[in-house]
Amino acid sequence: MKKEEAKKLVSNALAQGRHVLLEPEAKALVSAWGIQVPNSVRIKEIEDVAVALKAVTPPLVLKVVSQDIIHKRDVGGVITGIDDREELSKALREMKETLAEKAPAARIEGFLVEKMVPTGIELIIGGVRDPQFGPAVMFGTGGFAVELVKDVSFRLAPLSRAEVFEMMREVKSYPLLTGFRGSKPVDLEKLASTVLKLSKILLEIEAIKEIEINPLLVCDVGAVAVDARVVLQ
Repeated sequence: MKKEEAKKLVSNALAQGRHVLLEPEAKALVSAWGIQVPNSVRIKEIEDVAVALKAVTPPLVLKVVSQDIIHKRDVGGVITGIDDREELSKALREMKETLAEKAPAARIEGFLVEKMVPTGIELIIGGVRDPQFGPAVMFGTGGFAVELVKDVSFRLAPLSRAEVFEMMREVKSYPLLTGFRGSKPVDLEKLASTVLKLSKILLEIEAIKEIEINPLLVCDVGAVAVDARVVLQ
């Protein structure tokens, strides 16, 4: 998807009265700026499973797509480790049943079948548009612990590469990025580039109030946006 097409996702959402992009839309947007996302396809019913498996090879993750569900795992909206058509069909049926019980009022726009990403270090990168100071970019420890640990650093946009590296060094998880107890160091240059790309999105699309990638999974060969969220003005 090109940048202009991604910007249309934002304008179309606002025209529909929506102030949050759906996960596939948010990932398409960050992908347009060169941020890597997992290969995925959106489905609605069991009949779509065969088509999905032609587009995405296992192992797979199944996620609910809903503007009303922020924390998908809390309501059974994420199932991982799916290896074939039978497992995907079963996972879809189970997810629908669980959502009907735990999130009965949520509007379900479909389901995302996504290629599982190899393990790595979970980070969070994001940005907010402050009424007084303008756009600010965040970098920190991601995953489930982000709200508990609150290990993050902020800088006002636009950012220089040197400022991104300063942000990295300010978080407590920085030693994990450089190689800890024999683990491979991550590609810090690619990680810095990903943060700079997110900064550019925030600068170029004024309708974005908040943007967040959590987790951003990083390893020695790159960084992948496993989940993305975009809130509009």
